[in-house]
Amino acid sequence: MKKWLKILAAATVAAAVAVTSAIGCFASEEDDVFIVGFDAEFPPYGYKDDNGEYVGFDLDLAEEVCQRNGWILKKQPIEWNSKDMELNSGSIDCIWNGFTMNGREDKYTWSTPYVDNSQVVIVRSDSDVTELSQLAGKIVAVQSDSSALAALTSDDATEENKALCASFKELQQVGDYNSAFLNLESGAVDAICMDIGVANYEIDSRGGGYAVLEERLSSEQYAIGFRLGNTGLRDKVQTALLEMLADGTFYDIAEKWGLEESVCLSADDTYIDADETAAEKDSFFARLGDISMQLIKGLLTSLSIFFLTLLFSMPLGLLICFGRMSRFAPLRGLVKLYISIMRGTPLMLQLLVVFFGPYYLFGVQLTSDYRFYAVIIGFSLNYAAYFAEIYRSGIQAVPKGQYEASAILGYSKSQTFFRIVFPQMVKNIIPSVTNEVITLVKDTSLAFALSCTEMFTLAKQISAAQTTIMPLFVAGVFYYIFNFIVAFVMERIEKKLNYYA
Repeated sequence: MKKWLKILAAATVAAAVAVTSAIGCFASEEDDVFIVGFDAEFPPYGYKDDNGEYVGFDLDLAEEVCQRNGWILKKQPIEWNSKDMELNSGSIDCIWNGFTMNGREDKYTWSTPYVDNSQVVIVRSDSDVTELSQLAGKIVAVQSDSSALAALTSDDATEENKALCASFKELQQVGDYNSAFLNLESGAVDAICMDIGVANYEIDSRGGGYAVLEERLSSEQYAIGFRLGNTGLRDKVQTALLEMLADGTFYDIAEKWGLEESVCLSADDTYIDADETAAEKDSFFARLGDISMQLIKGLLTSLSIFFLTLLFSMPLGLLICFGRMSRFAPLRGLVKLYISIMRGTPLMLQLLVVFFGPYYLFGVQLTSDYRFYAVIIGFSLNYAAYFAEIYRSGIQAVPKGQYEASAILGYSKSQTFFRIVFPQMVKNIIPSVTNEVITLVKDTSLAFALSCTEMFTLAKQISAAQTTIMPLFVAGVFYYIFNFIVAFVMERIEKKLNYYA
């Protein structure tokens, strides 16, 4: 016995040593990996090309910096609203993607600026808007947490820009610039505000059809953002950049991407280092209350989507169920195809088709009011397909003897269904319907695909603006309470229906 214990102990020690060595090797390898976080839909600074490779001006710069430091570059696409969580959690080493430092000086450890950038307004070539003042009463799109949004709405925005923003009919926030151009082309918005470098690239890539207004909203500088206090990594990257500037490599890369007139890297610039120990201005509970109040507007939108979807999808699902069970083969086949498409494709894609389909298929000009209608239509059509299959399972679970007994009692087919089959079906499907309703509560967050600002989208925007994860946790609590109430109500309904047991 002692012999086996000694063998087991020796094996355990050997395994521990091996694991420790492996971890040590892995850690040493990771120390040589430089992880750059970037928005993969932000050309020419960073995007995916036709070959499926991530390329761009900033990524080329990062590649050259890595070569000079003996590092391995890891290009990490990130969701832009989550960039601060990615950086602070250590998932990425820096944010390097046309990242504006103006207004964010105290939130990151920055390199010196390397690009001067302006915010411009893009309209369609056939638009009657030629000056900024003519945007009054128009719908304007910007990317969420972008420099353009800050130029119009931040505390540092000029009074002229704040007044201009107040004159808009609506300032629409979108997730990316591709969505912005889709909205502009289809007529859902009248103009887009964005960086001039991105604007020129997008217009050239799309073959024209757009115009850039001569007046500029603002001008700012791009720099590389590191986690607050990480000056060691910042200094290594900065040293490599200045070496590239001295030997001409920096300008060669800028010329490759058509940005040679925008670069501003200088060896004479000094760092802007924020005070990492600065105290929070507001208490935890004050910030919590402020965030909660801001989320209320998004919560109301989520509730509207939830209730309107149930209002339309549940009766529509019953009609689809009848078609699915029809003896008329063509109708039954058509309904089966519809259900297959609705359940087999992403809801987000269906929302985009419902919203942009009328324009790209039939040339119908879109309006901003149609955006919310498209959300309700898309959700209702999707959930109706799921409810139809749930109804069908409930109907088929009713014993055939119930139909025979109804016939003997002289009930018509409609009487049999509504007085005998339907009540039993409802009892059978309550657990499945509860699951779908709870899923719908969470799926309301997909309305962001059409730039409909529901609660989760608003939470991400607040989180990005305040560089804190707290709004997401608050939104999570709201969702949990919402679902708790839904589950409670459905449970009460299920108990009431025990009468039919």
